[in-house]
Amino acid sequence: MTRIVAPPFSLEGFLVGHWTHPSGETGCSVVIAERPALAVADVRGGAPGTREAELMQAGMLVQRVDAVLLTGGSAFGLAAADGVTHWLSEHGRGFPTEIVPIPIVAAAVLFDLKQPDSPRPDAEGGYRAAAAAVADGWVAGRIGAGAGARVGKFAGRERSTPAGLGAAKVETAFGSVAALVAVNAVGDLVDPERGRIIAGARHEDGTEWVDSRMLLLSLASSPPFTGTNTTIAVVATDIPLDRDALTRMAIAAHDGLARAIRPAHTLYDGDTVFVLTSREDRATHERVLVASVAAELAMEQAIVRSVRHAP
Repeated sequence: MTRIVAPPFSLEGFLVGHWTHPSGETGCSVVIAERPALAVADVRGGAPGTREAELMQAGMLVQRVDAVLLTGGSAFGLAAADGVTHWLSEHGRGFPTEIVPIPIVAAAVLFDLKQPDSPRPDAEGGYRAAAAAVADGWVAGRIGAGAGARVGKFAGRERSTPAGLGAAKVETAFGSVAALVAVNAVGDLVDPERGRIIAGARHEDGTEWVDSRMLLLSLASSPPFTGTNTTIAVVATDIPLDRDALTRMAIAAHDGLARAIRPAHTLYDGDTVFVLTSREDRATHERVLVASVAAELAMEQAIVRSVRHAP
């Protein structure tokens, strides 16, 4: 029987850890595969910031990752991946070479900087997130990579809404699919079931939501924001799948993202989804279809929870 599970929860084969800067303005979250996990990446935003995403393309030597990091701090935040790498190396993890195992850590960033000297996740933050990883670390709130996230920035930051980190799990007859997403979109968050805006840009008096798509279409000059956004996510499953199946899941997960965020995949977003499985096997058509729909639903629900758990 299919069931949607709210956070916190666990998923076999994965640990999740978070580090939030003492300021509460930024942070990072890491999904650690207990064994190297087959993975793909799908980047659809126009302004992405990633590490090792190219490694997950077809035909590459290394197709499995030890961890995926979601982090604030824009490009500066990629330094947190060094800390995750260090933690994994201490635990003997990594792609085997004749010299030393090389930990494979993929990462994506979002822009949560407020000023030039804003705090940013660094190697220490990434190390602490990895060290804090636990089975039931799939959580939601203004923590980790979602600590400084906001949505609805077409009208400027001052009229946007706090969002955060969201999580959801869909249980199926074949296994489970979980999503962890840091939502920092330029667009609005929409309840997919009702089609109503639940977070985004407000009118100047702060009383009602502005439809960001209509606002954008009405602009006669440059918008009042800069390219400082991005929704980044990890979708993980314990359903036995192959690489082609994970690619279908990534496509479906982006469909879920586009249903819950309007507009999505803009020039000013860096929307990136990583998909991992803890169990590899040649996938049947039935498993691929179920896993893909579950990925879509998990992404939708995780995005909605990212704002419902934000203060």
